[in-house]
Formats: sequence, structure tokens, C-alpha cells
Amino acid sequence: MTHGTVNPRLRLEDQGIESLGTVYYNQIEPALIEQAISRNEGKLGLGGTFLVTTGQFTGRSPKDKFIVRSKNTEDSIWWENNAPMTADAFATLRADMLAHMQGKDYFVQDLFAGADPAYRLNVRLVNELAWHGLFIRHMLRRPARDELESFVPEWTIINCPTFKADPARHGCRSQTVIAMNFDEKVILIGNTAYAGENKKSVFTLLNYLLPSKGVMPMHCSANHATDNPDDVAVFFGLSGTGKTTLSADPNRTLLGDDEHGWSPQGTFNFEGGCYAKTIHLSQEAEPEIFATTTRFGTVIENMVFDTETLKLDFADDSLTANMRCAYPLEAISNASSTGCGGTPRNIIMLTCDAFGVLPPIAKLSPAQAMYHFLSGFTSKVAGTERGITEPQPTFSTCFGAPFMPRRPEVYGKLLQDYIAKTGAQCWLVNTGWTGGAFGQGSRMPIKATRALLTAALTGALNAGSFKKDPNFGFEVPQAVLGIDAGLLDPRSTWADPNAYDAQARKLTSMFSENFAQYLPHVDEDVKLAAIS
Repeated sequence: MTHGTVNPRLRLEDQGIESLGTVYYNQIEPALIEQAISRNEGKLGLGGTFLVTTGQFTGRSPKDKFIVRSKNTEDSIWWENNAPMTADAFATLRADMLAHMQGKDYFVQDLFAGADPAYRLNVRLVNELAWHGLFIRHMLRRPARDELESFVPEWTIINCPTFKADPARHGCRSQTVIAMNFDEKVILIGNTAYAGENKKSVFTLLNYLLPSKGVMPMHCSANHATDNPDDVAVFFGLSGTGKTTLSADPNRTLLGDDEHGWSPQGTFNFEGGCYAKTIHLSQEAEPEIFATTTRFGTVIENMVFDTETLKLDFADDSLTANMRCAYPLEAISNASSTGCGGTPRNIIMLTCDAFGVLPPIAKLSPAQAMYHFLSGFTSKVAGTERGITEPQPTFSTCFGAPFMPRRPEVYGKLLQDYIAKTGAQCWLVNTGWTGGAFGQGSRMPIKATRALLTAALTGALNAGSFKKDPNFGFEVPQAVLGIDAGLLDPRSTWADPNAYDAQARKLTSMFSENFAQYLPHVDEDVKLAAIS
């Protein structure tokens, strides 16, 4: 039995997915919430939100992600960063998963990945959980009803949380698996109810496909000047570094909060929604994001709430520090209706420095930008991956290594070429610690970060004077209107300057050791920008 709008020439049976129970095609938000509640997947919250917990997995499982190794992928995948799976193991996994699915109800969403019609991808998501259908309907871009009648999926993602993989039989690491087959254009997800695996699988997919089309895929948020869509700023960064918060500037138009492409025509959002962290979210600091937590249809994931009043507790991280809400872009009043903008004028690389060494903002030369892009230094913050309970310094190349199927130099060269062609200004912004390392110092004041970014994006920062940082060689502003000058000099914020110097030596040594792997692959000016 089937329900919903779908291309009548292409049901799941036409894709070899047979003997299911009822299949619900392209249901809209109210229907999906009704289904999820009736199946005890979660609870109706204030304003018609959907409250859900994801059980054992409250973050991604990057070590359980695999790519099928074949003649077509052998020379194009970065195998040091992506675990291989054989074609035979994938075939067995797929057959076993499809057998497990028989007789069960499933929820299908046919969606676009990418706002620019020239580069978007038709993706079909087959979910065992109704609320996963609601989540991904927010996250990707929704075709019009008449477009669904001719929609033909180019890729299919099957997500079955009740299926447990067998490592010996399926060539994986554990009972949890995310397996991508670029030849068959299928992604299989099993034994995890964490909805973020759906969206990050799409991101990984686009990261593989778009470079061959001359498009730079970016793990970044983006916005543009309200009166000028050609004045685009992109914000690179891992989860927890402030991409969503800092791009949601009420004085600028939001393109998106997580994943974008940079093409010869400009910038475009991959998604149709936002997946914002809610720990310590406040109405005062982020009123529009806060408002989505009582908006009809918003998915509230892994948040503690009062069982009688349904009031959310934004401070209780007993389930996870990775508590989140998922909502469509139209929930934000200043969001772009098209998801497209011009060429980036400013590139901001966000880092959460747990060492407390980096300044709140620094201006980068093009070579320094390449150095910091390939380094991808930040701190993994609590909850975004399984087992992370406090910030851990890490180097995640391109600010998104878990989602990069190709070698980092592929993305680095694309970014280098675009910076050279457009003259975009690059900045490094530290949203991490000041006055000491994690456990001793304090987080960088968000108001100061916002003020510094505003000065950078308006050009006011360039009008001031800069000094060369003695550790990294980039340019640091000496004075910014409304900002305590002491904050701009990280060494002066430490009670013990000698302790700062020791931390700085430790961090620069880590940078040098990490970057050694890229030296054979980069141009001479980038090598000169590397710390010796």
C-alpha cells in the first residue's frame, strides 16, 4: 500500500525495494508528525514541535562510515581518511538490509540537494522513522508538488535504525554502518537513529561530485549584505565553532548555516533548513533561533524537558551536549528565499582554540588562508561525535575532514583558484578560549566576536592598523572601536605570560607536525606561510 505524491513511474518497487508494508511518499509536516506520534517515536511539544531522543547515538559515528572501493573510485578517494568496503560486502549488506525491511512501513522523501538548479541533485530518502522524514524535509530543499510527479532520484539513501550490521559478514567495524556506493548511487545507514547521519551523507556525496564540475563544496555557513546579494561572506568551521550563530546576523541575509557550494556563478546553499545546537541557547542572544524551539514542525532532538509543562531545559546536557533543533530556513525572517548569492568577498575561518593562544581575529594572506584551510585547526566540542565530553584540540582539514571523500588538496586548489580570481579577503576568527586554556580561561565573548566580524565585513577593520603575530605571522588588529584592546593581544589576557608562551610553542609545534603531510602537495608560497 502506498500514500502520497510520487512519480507514478518510479515507486520503490522499481528500485528493487519490495515487499514492504505501507510506504508513505512525500508526506508534509503535519502528516509526518501525526505518524511519528502514533508510532511512539517522540512527543508533541510546545507550539507543535516534535520532541525526540535518539537513544545510544546522539552524534555522528565517523568510524563506522565506509565507501565502496571500485575501479571508478580507486584513484579518486582519499583512502587514508575514508574506510573502504568491498563491492561484495556492500551487496550482501544491501540484500540483508532489504530483507530486514520487508513487511515494515517506510517514509519516502524526494528532495533536492542544492539551491542552484544547475548543480542540484535529486535525492530519495527512504526512512524507517517518520520523524527522520520530517527532519530531512527540513534539511534539504522541497520540490513543488507538481515537480514530484516528474521527480527521478539520482541517488537513494536508505536509513534503517533497527538493522544491525554484522562486521564479519558486511566488512564493517560494528553493528552500526554508513556505507556509500558511488557506482550504484546508493547509501545505506543502519543501527543509528541520529538524524544527522542523513544530512552529512548528502554533504559527503556532494563533496565528491561537485569538484569535477568546478564547484568548491564548503562546510560553511553563509550570508550576504541585505541590500547587496553580491556581498557574500562564508564562515568555515566544524560543529560548535559558531557557524550557525555568527551567520544569523539580523543585519544581513542568511543563505544557510552549514553547507554551500562556490561555483563560477556564485554561492549556493546545499540545504533548505538549519540544524542548530541548543545548549545554552537564549532568547536574548539568538532570538530567532530560540523562537524556532516553539515553532510548529521544528524537530527538538535530545533535549531534556519538563514532562508536565513541556518547557525545554537549555542547560541540562545529561542526554548530550549535542542537543539540537532542526527547522526550515523560512523560520528565519532574514533568510534568503533563493539560497543563492554572489561570489564571496570575505572568507572567515572559525576555530575553537582550546589552548587559548589565538587572537579573536586575524587577517590572512592568500597563502596563509591556504595554510589554515588545509590545517583546519579547531577543538572538537562535547557531543558532536560519540565519546567527546570536553573540547579536544584537533586538525580537521578543510574544516570538515569527516565529510571529505577526495584528498584535501583537491578542495584546497579550488579555494586557492577562487581566491586568486576574486580577491576575496580571508580572516581567522577564534571563538574558543581567552585568558588561559580550557579549564582556566573563558570562552571568547560572543558580543566581541560579532563586533569584530561586523568591522571586517563592512571594511572598517581594514582601515585600522595591524601588527604581525609573533607565533603565526598573520596580521592582528591593534585597536577596534568598542573592543577592549587587551582582548586583541591574547598574551596580555593570561595572568602568566610565560605560561602563554609555553602554550604557543606547543600549539605551533602541533601545526608544523600536522602540516608536514601537505608540504609535497602545495605551492611554494603556502610552504613559506607554514610555521617553521
